[in-house]
Amino acid sequence: MKRLSMLLVAFVFCLGLAASAVASSGGSGLGADEALTKLKEGNDRYVAGASVAPHQDAARRHETATSGQHPFATVLSCADSRVPVEVVFDQGVGDVFVVRVAGNVAAVDEIGTMEYGAEHLGVPLIVVMAHTKCGAVTAVVKNEPVTENIGQLVAPIVPAVKAVKARFASDSLEDLINKSIEANMWQAISDIYAKSPMLKQMAAAGKIKVVGALYDIDSGQVRWFGEHPSQANLLGK
Repeated sequence: MKRLSMLLVAFVFCLGLAASAVASSGGSGLGADEALTKLKEGNDRYVAGASVAPHQDAARRHETATSGQHPFATVLSCADSRVPVEVVFDQGVGDVFVVRVAGNVAAVDEIGTMEYGAEHLGVPLIVVMAHTKCGAVTAVVKNEPVTENIGQLVAPIVPAVKAVKARFASDSLEDLINKSIEANMWQAISDIYAKSPMLKQMAAAGKIKVVGALYDIDSGQVRWFGEHPSQANLLGK
């Protein structure tokens, strides 16, 4: 009888561990394409002034506090205060795993966070979202003096800007900035694959999808670019 009781206790304990694991890493149940559609629909509502502001009440807070988080998308965006990710996509608590940093660069901290989202939380979609009038990219294009820390922060942007300047040397400053903002978005996706074997393997296996986007801070509209034009080469296919 004592042995049976101990086995029952062990069984209940294991069930508790399993429930905890599901709460933290069960995933949203959506595929990458479904997640992308959900973001697009949310942005359409936002632009139309018809946001419904879901999952922002006490019940949602309690649900995510007790049952864990199950975000359906990871968004790497700029820290710019004009780019409030959940608002832009009309989402709420526990819906989007957001990584924000000046210039939406993909360096160690950002990539590690995205790895956590993909592997531990089961997030199927990563969106690298640049935005118009990005101050970080503009500073690199203009070669403005910055502090040592900011210089290290924006270092990943430099290759994208150099490539744009080499290709479009005769363009106006405004055009160079706009093209560099888009190029930096692609650079971040390249850096994700180059610096994260995990995310590269998951993308190659179809477990995650990584797409680029550009947010217009005036209109509120997100322009979608899809996967990297050199996706096959980046994944070694």
